[in-house]
Amino acid sequence: MRRNLLALVTVGMLTMSGLAACTDDDGDGTKVPVRGGDGTGKVGVIMPDTTSSQRWGSDDPRLLKAAFDAAGVPVDIQNAQGDPANFQRIGDRMIAEGATVLITANLDPASGKYVLDKAKAAGVRTIDYDRLTLNAGANFYVSFDNVKVGELQGQGLVRCLSEQKRKAGEGPPRIAYLNGSLSDNNARLFMQGYNSVLQPKYDDGSYLKGPDQSVDKWDPKLGRSIFLEMYDQFKDQGIDGVLAANDGLGGAAISVLRERGLNGRVPVTGQDAETQGLQNVLAGDQCMTVYKPIKKEADAAARLAIAIFKGQQVKTTESVKDPESAAYVPAVLLEPIAIFKEDVGKVIKDGFVSKKAVCAGRFAALCEENGIK
Repeated sequence: MRRNLLALVTVGMLTMSGLAACTDDDGDGTKVPVRGGDGTGKVGVIMPDTTSSQRWGSDDPRLLKAAFDAAGVPVDIQNAQGDPANFQRIGDRMIAEGATVLITANLDPASGKYVLDKAKAAGVRTIDYDRLTLNAGANFYVSFDNVKVGELQGQGLVRCLSEQKRKAGEGPPRIAYLNGSLSDNNARLFMQGYNSVLQPKYDDGSYLKGPDQSVDKWDPKLGRSIFLEMYDQFKDQGIDGVLAANDGLGGAAISVLRERGLNGRVPVTGQDAETQGLQNVLAGDQCMTVYKPIKKEADAAARLAIAIFKGQQVKTTESVKDPESAAYVPAVLLEPIAIFKEDVGKVIKDGFVSKKAVCAGRFAALCEENGIK
């Protein structure tokens, strides 16, 4: 990954100039005229599902629409609802209806590549949003530093385990893993990050590596079933920590632990700073989450799309390497933030979630205890 610190300091560190006569190479030397650039057409946005994270069904669509509406740029935002065939159909329709730029958060590699290939053939510029579509050659990629996300998760679990006072003779803590879907390149990057933190602990005997499974489509129900099997498999030895790749999977593990009276005693990680994840952190059932300021991500993607829509040449100050094609994709990468109990108020203050939602019911007292007023 080629990094430039300036791009992390200022989101959207972009240079822009005229784009009037641009063409794309389709890979065999044929020049394909680039559609748009004159302020006509529209921007198409395809979200993956509404189940793996609350962001896809509400947060990102709302923030992206606000950015495009403010710029007076027409936008069509759709959600594939977890169906790869529907993802492809939406892409086909948007291209047929004159989209000049497509922003896609891919559902899986095959359907994502299908849409990007069709877009490229039609001269439509593409922006991979949050997830890199492998071997598809998007024009741009906007996301967070996903290896860093994993590092924060690993470091968070280490911190939470270190704060526990294990009894003499208990031995090293055993860690279970609920990884994200292997069809999502981000899940591999998260693993790269947290393994870089935890593997040395296994190597020196400080920790024991327990069961390790990936959860297809980030499905919390499947995650619960997997963790239930893990717990039963290791009920004699015990599971002492859970590296859960997002809040949904963390919540799945917590539900199993709660049924056994172990919630709050076994540290569980997360990601996305969802309302329920933050409530679990406040309650002490989840040791931490990772906050990714999605507004910054949405604004950066919108700025790129708007510039392309208006016919401006756009360059970023960094790039990421596609592990399958080995090609570098121009990128804007943002910094994630670790959130522990004392940090929940920062997420609320940032406007990412509301105090009303997080501090509802029994969580009101917990919010007050942690300075959220």
